[in-house]
Amino acid sequence: MIGIIGAMQMEVDNLKESMTDITTETYSGVNFICGKIDETEIVAAVCGVGKVFAAICAEAMILKYNVDMIINIGVAGALTKDLGLLDVAVATQVVQHDMDTSPLGDPVGLLSGINEIFLPGDPKMINLLCECLEEEKISYLKGTIATGDQFIADPDKKKLLRERFEAIAAEMEGGSIGHVCYMNKVPFAILRSISDSEGGAVDYQTFAEKAALQSIAVVVKFIKRAGELA
Repeated sequence: MIGIIGAMQMEVDNLKESMTDITTETYSGVNFICGKIDETEIVAAVCGVGKVFAAICAEAMILKYNVDMIINIGVAGALTKDLGLLDVAVATQVVQHDMDTSPLGDPVGLLSGINEIFLPGDPKMINLLCECLEEEKISYLKGTIATGDQFIADPDKKKLLRERFEAIAAEMEGGSIGHVCYMNKVPFAILRSISDSEGGAVDYQTFAEKAALQSIAVVVKFIKRAGELA
């Protein structure tokens, strides 16, 4: 079973249109939609905004549905001029930029308890997602995606994240979903459409719907080809 976690209701609603044999239930306060795309079993949910909601959703999905992998989709702000509006950032790894125990001598971003800063996405999932993006003729860039409980719009903050972590995009959920997957040994991938530019101009409302539609097109194609991952 493939788990899909979206940050926006419109993403899951659009995915639902491609699903059959649909059932719904609520677990840990999260509404989960189960069904099939072709013969592949899917469970999808909207996690809500921020790291805690995302972690609750991912943990519940793993424990309740025993998913084989999780894909997180949504939007992000670009941290590099190489990503434009509606381009896609694909996470080779994730980092929680607001995790900071540096007064104790730790590097910023270190996840205490597992002694890691960067958590890697699954290479096979990443490669297949990139193939699907190419087939959809969507421009993308692979690299580090930085997560924190902040909407990053300030150009100086973007510059800091780029320099500190070599991150290409910033958002609010992917790093915590990656953290939960890492702890549960579940492969994951993070796919984020760019909704605001590296320079800091926020275009979220204008581009969110378009971003959701293109993300779902890629995910549906991925699901139909998921057998190639075996």
